[in-house]
Amino acid sequence: MTTTQGSGPLQDGGSATGTDDDALPARTEVVVVGAGLAGLACARRLTRAGVEVLVLESSDGPGGRVRTEVVDGFRCDRGFQLLNPAYPEARRVLDLPALRLQPLPAGVLVADGGRRHLLADPRRTSPARWGAVVGGGLRGPGSLAEKAAFARWALRCATRDPGDLLTAPDEPWGAALDTLGITGALRRDVVESFLAGTLAEDDGSTSRRFVELLVRSFVTGSPGVPWAGMQAMPDQLAAGLPPGTVRCGVRVGSVSRGGVVTSHGTTDARAVVVAADPHAAAGLLALPRPRMRALTTFWHVAAQPPTASAVLHVDGGRRGPVVNTVVLSNAARSYAPAGGPGGRALVASTVLGDRGDVATEKAVRTQLADVYGTDTADWDLLRTHAIPAALTAMEPPLDVRRPVALGEGRFVAGDHRDTASIQGALVSGRRAADAVLEHLGLAVPPRDPLDAAAGSTIAHLA
Repeated sequence: MTTTQGSGPLQDGGSATGTDDDALPARTEVVVVGAGLAGLACARRLTRAGVEVLVLESSDGPGGRVRTEVVDGFRCDRGFQLLNPAYPEARRVLDLPALRLQPLPAGVLVADGGRRHLLADPRRTSPARWGAVVGGGLRGPGSLAEKAAFARWALRCATRDPGDLLTAPDEPWGAALDTLGITGALRRDVVESFLAGTLAEDDGSTSRRFVELLVRSFVTGSPGVPWAGMQAMPDQLAAGLPPGTVRCGVRVGSVSRGGVVTSHGTTDARAVVVAADPHAAAGLLALPRPRMRALTTFWHVAAQPPTASAVLHVDGGRRGPVVNTVVLSNAARSYAPAGGPGGRALVASTVLGDRGDVATEKAVRTQLADVYGTDTADWDLLRTHAIPAALTAMEPPLDVRRPVALGEGRFVAGDHRDTASIQGALVSGRRAADAVLEHLGLAVPPRDPLDAAAGSTIAHLA
């Protein structure tokens, strides 16, 4: 991951993080390599079970791929990311009210040749907007037959038992939509652009199972961003650990059955959990390298919001590299220093691939002028996040329970062991922790209960 550093560990004053000047202990019960969501979730569960844990992080703060940089008062996450509060594991391990989530509206605005069509879920749209939603749905891209086929598919994803979705025959999602008759302008101008930014691909190669689980989560939840940025999640997890648990600026060179060798010496342990990024984990544990997908996010600042809408925008004409864009400060006022409408606006735009070059940014700016219907020449480029390993590829056949126990006291955690999502990272951390407890001969505590609303959502990932 290339262009950004986080805004600093434990922004809210937690004390779990040590500095790279602190000497490492010669021995501990468990070492967790990596302070991303999976590693922190693993450490949280282990420490709550009374296990001594040392979390080693090579960068300057916790978060892994979930970091936030504050630039001139604007919050720029490490790539455009959202948290879906419908995720059961997020409800278990995160204090969601404390994150003060700011949701994006449930819909997509399709810009095409000067026309704007709002496609939204009427159940989560104010009555004052129903006319625009119905009109946008009827006049928007695609024939009535294609729209009906898409509605049937989305409804089936939302209402079908998650276990059935996971056990159904798998295939690339593009082939699945072909079979369903979703093959026209709705797919080309809306569905493919929307999913491209979520899956980091537009060739239809991702597992149908994974895509249908995503559709289910979109229907049942309202994704948003924390008030303090996405890094508030790992900061919250780290702050809940015992003081000194997380040590930053420590690089792990090798892992053995008896501990780790690091840039700061050797630490012996009864178990080691590698929760580093997928390629680093593969190198430390001699595992196959999972296929990763790249995304680039351009963060622009406009003197005024180019639209009052906070809805995700897609370019129906696909006239440039942007797959989606949003005036994020319209949805999340804490992301801009003005703190309210009328001031400078933060615009996040996503492009497939590792493409943070000047020529791509110029093409992005040109395309945004068409999408928003305004001159973008005077927009300031605040940050570019070109992330070559943004997401783990979820190719068919999808396996959501890859092994986490590797033998000889070695374990692995990360979304590459479950699903490429915040939910998958948190679940893998819990699974690894439970496997460690069994290895140590300790009782595995029951999972925290879910409330009724959470239990009715995507229980397949619970």
